[in-house]
Amino acid sequence: MKHIKYILLLVTSTILLGCGAYSFTGVQDLGDAKTFQVNYFQNNAPLIEPGLERDFTIALQDLIQNQTSLSLVNSNGDLVYEGEITEYRISPTTATANSTAAQNRLTIGVNVRFYNKKDDENDFDRKFSFYYDYTGSQLLSGAIKATAFEEIFERLTQDIFNASLANW
Repeated sequence: MKHIKYILLLVTSTILLGCGAYSFTGVQDLGDAKTFQVNYFQNNAPLIEPGLERDFTIALQDLIQNQTSLSLVNSNGDLVYEGEITEYRISPTTATANSTAAQNRLTIGVNVRFYNKKDDENDFDRKFSFYYDYTGSQLLSGAIKATAFEEIFERLTQDIFNASLANW
């Protein structure tokens, strides 16, 4: 029994050391990058939702802080995220027999410019969007709106993270 423990420990350490540094979040080697900054995302969508730009900016900062060892700075970051909210739209997805919406969809889209000052080959300018469906009889307010924003932001920020830092 004692020998099995030693063999398992040896095999595990060999695998971990032989594969190099591994991250469960899939973060690629950040090289010399130590800091990141997320500039304020202006809301340029035709329909303006107050506070949306602040909440999205904070959600992106939080995700990067939680999944990397990078430090958040206000300026001169090694990695820079900037952009604007380009879409905030509520549209019916299905109708009832009475020609009313049985289900509505909130769609939020952002345009993101990512700059890696340590390796400009990874820079990009890309659009990301996601949606949340809710019952047509519900108003997009209170808990429904909070849940919608949470789910949309979770997907958007993870997609931005994957595009900029993950090695998938």
